[in-house]
Amino acid sequence: METKILRVDRTNPDLTVLAEAAELLKSGELVAFPTETVYGLGANALDAEACSKIFQVKGRPQDNPLIVHVANRAIADTVIKSWNVFAEICMHFFWPGPLTLVLPKKTQVPATVTCGLETVAIRMPKHRVALALIELTGLPLAAPSANLSGKPSPTSADHVRQDLHGRIKLIIDAGNCQVGLESTVLDLTGKIPTILRPGGITREDLEKVLGEVRVDRPTENQAPKAPGMKYRHYAPNGEMLLVSGSKEEVVSRILKETQKAHGNLKKVGILCTSESAAWFHDLHPELLFVLGSENLPEEVAANLFRGLRLCDEQGIEVILAEGVEESGLGSAIMNRLQKAAGQKIIRL
Repeated sequence: METKILRVDRTNPDLTVLAEAAELLKSGELVAFPTETVYGLGANALDAEACSKIFQVKGRPQDNPLIVHVANRAIADTVIKSWNVFAEICMHFFWPGPLTLVLPKKTQVPATVTCGLETVAIRMPKHRVALALIELTGLPLAAPSANLSGKPSPTSADHVRQDLHGRIKLIIDAGNCQVGLESTVLDLTGKIPTILRPGGITREDLEKVLGEVRVDRPTENQAPKAPGMKYRHYAPNGEMLLVSGSKEEVVSRILKETQKAHGNLKKVGILCTSESAAWFHDLHPELLFVLGSENLPEEVAANLFRGLRLCDEQGIEVILAEGVEESGLGSAIMNRLQKAAGQKIIRL
């Protein structure tokens, strides 16, 4: 299969170009498209056969539910059985945006999408191309990240091409994603809103409008209610070690681990903040990737997956990553770093 790439303007997309993608989606094909978080691999969420292709193309575990993307309330109502007060508040304050809500589903939503659960995860992306595409189809679109399962999520069309070329018919290229981390997933089926996956909307953001918000701590044997809860994700090819603690301790340990890896003739990549970068220049790592300032977590988040993918492109064998403070958006950043490292973490 030849994969076609269509380029569109992020702020003013050509609807005649997007119409080709919309027709493919309506006919049961898969299309990769941009959102503000990462690129998604879209299929008609009401078509079980189309959604099953997502699992096949990605190599995705069969018990890992899909997030449904909508462009307006009318489309959302085709998949949601009932809304509650928490959902109405979240939609008012955070939609469109990087917040996914877990709510009771209508029977017409295939079990393929929800992996047999009676709930469905739904969000409205804050991206003109994504919204225009969904509106043209008139359909809810199931769309996990457009990458091979377990690999770093794609924040550019080129990342999608690297993973899925020849596996899908079309990629819509609208440049780099702005947020760079997947959405926050919030379960609203209980008495207290519960974060299943941290993301672009923080717990602090949610508590300002909802009151008490819990964070789920899933067990290994628990069926995941949303993506990113159970499996190793975002993993580069190289062995990755996450180092967290005070600045001095982190720098010292990364220096030690770099020397050890070089002694074993391994190619080393260091992912760090701009505040730490100067300490590592003299080590001459094969890759020194500055994620951004520790005072600008949005910058770090936007660059994280690009840094992990660059490690793969340059054949890095040992990746040493500096941790960030686990508050606000830092919680989502650390969640992705921990999963990318396969929980290989040194806390100092």
